[in-house]
Amino acid sequence: MIDYPVPLLGFCAWSGTGKTTLLKRLVPLLRQQGLALAVVKHAHHSFDIDQPGKDSYELRAAGAEQVLVASRNRVALVREVPEEAAEPGLQEVLHCLDPDGLDLVLVEGYKHAPLPKIELHRGDPGKPLLYPDDRYIIAVATDRPLATSLHQLDIDRPEQVAAFVLEYTDRHRNPSHADRHHPHRFQLR
Repeated sequence: MIDYPVPLLGFCAWSGTGKTTLLKRLVPLLRQQGLALAVVKHAHHSFDIDQPGKDSYELRAAGAEQVLVASRNRVALVREVPEEAAEPGLQEVLHCLDPDGLDLVLVEGYKHAPLPKIELHRGDPGKPLLYPDDRYIIAVATDRPLATSLHQLDIDRPEQVAAFVLEYTDRHRNPSHADRHHPHRFQLR
């Protein structure tokens, strides 16, 4: 199990199931309940968050291995990884986050990482369920009932998923972080 000072909760599924869509609906609901959270997203392909012509892009293109851009509103770090390097694992990328002030880290992807996860599954017969082979899956968010003893959530009801996540966070909060917060209460609508 990955050790981190605030609760981690993964969202795993086959590509195209709607992980990002659900998280985009879930994050505002959790924020409304007072949670400070981070999201770590795994990409299976090369990506670039910077744009040609921007100073930060040009400095990186000129050879800087790390470029940190800071303003009053946000801070961004772009770090190049050598092509021959292994893909960074979740434990490694978590070190890039500042856990102070966070209540929860949501992880999208990293399907095989050893952390508690919610599996997202739609009734696509071509996509097998992951939970039978992954002991870290603690719940399944799906669009139809499944024959499992795992907690089942309606993938199309983000407020239900948010209530589960909030309860999970309260149960797994590090006591040194809990002193900063009030207990959360989530009202189902």
